[in-house]
Amino acid sequence: MSTFAPAPGAAPKSRIITAQTAYEIRTLLRNGEQLLLTLIIPVVLLLLFGATSLLDLGTSDRVGFLAPGILALAVMSTAFTGQAIGTGFERRYGVLKRLGATPLSRSGLIAAKTLTVIAVEILQAVVIAVVALALGWHPHGNPLSVILLLLLGTAAFSGLGLLMAGTLRAEATLAAANLVYVLLLAVGGVIFPLTKFPDAARSVLELLPISALADGLRQVLQHGAALPVRDLIVLAVWALIALPAAARLFRWE
Repeated sequence: MSTFAPAPGAAPKSRIITAQTAYEIRTLLRNGEQLLLTLIIPVVLLLLFGATSLLDLGTSDRVGFLAPGILALAVMSTAFTGQAIGTGFERRYGVLKRLGATPLSRSGLIAAKTLTVIAVEILQAVVIAVVALALGWHPHGNPLSVILLLLLGTAAFSGLGLLMAGTLRAEATLAAANLVYVLLLAVGGVIFPLTKFPDAARSVLELLPISALADGLRQVLQHGAALPVRDLIVLAVWALIALPAAARLFRWE
């Protein structure tokens, strides 16, 4: 005869993270504003500047230059801007305070949000690639190098977004995240080539995570480079700084 007895205690960490990830994805899909930021804006920019000559990109292969930069922008918009704003307001409304009373740890929350970002980025990459191919894009290079760049970029931007959301007030996060988005769009080599900036400024801008991600993707997808080591190192450094800082300094309320 079997004996049924309660087994108090938290579920395995992997199950907790999986459940939180599923919740985060459902919440994101219901948020039209974040989907606008993460999906529609990058596609509109690709169509606007890829199909017209509004900007002098310094190359005849307009889509080949733009598509990697737009992929980098999509990663930043999802992993950094959208996540920072969404998490900041979850913190303000007490959602994170309630989560803090559960077995979900800071590192578990960061893992769940990062997995959510990766799921959205897969959708973004598919849509952007389809649009770019329709515009005449001919990508080159090793897909594994592209995946490595995207994962490191996601880690870096996710850490920065959660660090901002977990330390600033929601209103300050909203303003700062949008400001950073616009500034990095302008000076991060996404649409405007960094060669148009003075040498001194360019040497600094190349160290930004968006610049490293856009340049690394461009080196692989446009020029067929095997492994853009310098850009990978820049992204790895940002990730190694941002993720531990977010896990250590993140406040539930």
